[in-house]
Amino acid sequence: QVQLVESGGGLVQAGGSLRLSCAASGLTFGNYAMGWYRQAPGKERELVAGILRNSHTNYADSVKGRFTISRDNAKNTVFLQMNSLKPEDTAIYYCAAGITLANMKKGYWGQGTQVTVSS
Repeated sequence: QVQLVESGGGLVQAGGSLRLSCAASGLTFGNYAMGWYRQAPGKERELVAGILRNSHTNYADSVKGRFTISRDNAKNTVFLQMNSLKPEDTAIYYCAAGITLANMKKGYWGQGTQVTVSS
């Protein structure tokens, strides 16, 4: 069965860095666009970063220049490098897989990993 398992979340001080990983199984990883979403308390889930099969990337304006999404198809893994973290980055971060970025919400989802940034 398809599984997406996030890891790498934790508690970090403002200005620090974290790298999230999402390990995928049960799918042909290279055929999917991958994305990272986040949801903070009281806010809607939002797309933070996406990466297509050809490695084209998109970022939310709020994280542009600070976060980098990448993928390693040989390892069936997508990463989110988060630098210069801010308290407003605090959220549960979810990994998702879909045919395209546009329809990713209808695809597969992981359970999420908590990222907490203290000031």
